[in-house]
Amino acid sequence: MKRCGPADAAAGAGDDNDLVFHAHDTLPFQAKVGVAAGMHHVRSAMVLSRSYNVAADPLSDVVTVLGGRSVRLTRLEASGDWALGFPAQARLKFVALLRGGCCILLPDHPPRRMAEGDVFLIGHTAYTVASEPGIEPIDGTPLYREPGHDVARLNGDDTVLLGGGIAFTGIGGGFMLDALPVFLRIGRASPSATAVSRTLELLDAETVDGRPGSSVVTMRLADVLLVEAIRAYVADQGESCVGWIGALGDRQIGEALRLMHGEIDRPWTVASLAARVGMSRSAFSSRFSSRVGRPPLDYLTHWRMLVARRLLSEERADVASIASAVGYTSQSAFGHAYKRTFGHSPRRP
Repeated sequence: MKRCGPADAAAGAGDDNDLVFHAHDTLPFQAKVGVAAGMHHVRSAMVLSRSYNVAADPLSDVVTVLGGRSVRLTRLEASGDWALGFPAQARLKFVALLRGGCCILLPDHPPRRMAEGDVFLIGHTAYTVASEPGIEPIDGTPLYREPGHDVARLNGDDTVLLGGGIAFTGIGGGFMLDALPVFLRIGRASPSATAVSRTLELLDAETVDGRPGSSVVTMRLADVLLVEAIRAYVADQGESCVGWIGALGDRQIGEALRLMHGEIDRPWTVASLAARVGMSRSAFSSRFSSRVGRPPLDYLTHWRMLVARRLLSEERADVASIASAVGYTSQSAFGHAYKRTFGHSPRRP
């Protein structure tokens, strides 16, 4: 099995000026795909727990808790020889090739050729997009620095690319980014890429036609494209990668993850999870660790702490109520787990 995801810790979102990102300050990603956060102005552990457990879909759940926000869709049109470089940032980006051909270059990786209709997901790494390898890149950041500068044009439009993705609030983005390779390609010819190709065609039409409401539609379609690309990755990789996102494609381990996310306050044990997904305790523990990359209760504890940190930053409830909402009957035990995870006691910002 290969490890699908870097070990680098994710920092803040940083300066959102590159081919694929510019921070968008209206609707969060999860609202755009119909996931209700339900995490505001609660006053008891019962209400906290009930409001948090709205979504049992781990992918939507993670994006919600990590404060994932859609970013501005951008476009590059270019001809001739060209190369644009962009710095590493803790965001999940997509780059889609609508027309022509180009290469993507990453540190310590060979050049990757993009074919028309391909979509690339890029994690926390610097990268260069170029007409051909070997061309000295210029800094692409200034091309998209100003609000409203969504399209960059370089000598023509033989090659056309679109970019978008998710930026994360604070330092929690590593939970998402570390579960994916730093770079992956969803080829147009992939058996799982039908929805990706269909969404890309709609995006292209919207960006060209400029009809009323096109900015709203393109942002929603960009969200859909990113999710469909992750789905295609999960379907294509099967059991060949480690990480909670890849494990969602495993019937039993994926169900265990949905149980943990959907009933975070339940006093789960390895035995109770194994029973719910129809496996023996030892087989479940071994398979979960192999697919996700950490033991079941280790994953659950880390996820509970991420949720608790989000609640502490947003809710009016006290620490004891938040501890109960994420499955702790003892405030002391919660405090110790929180400190082990983040290096300090639970507190409000």
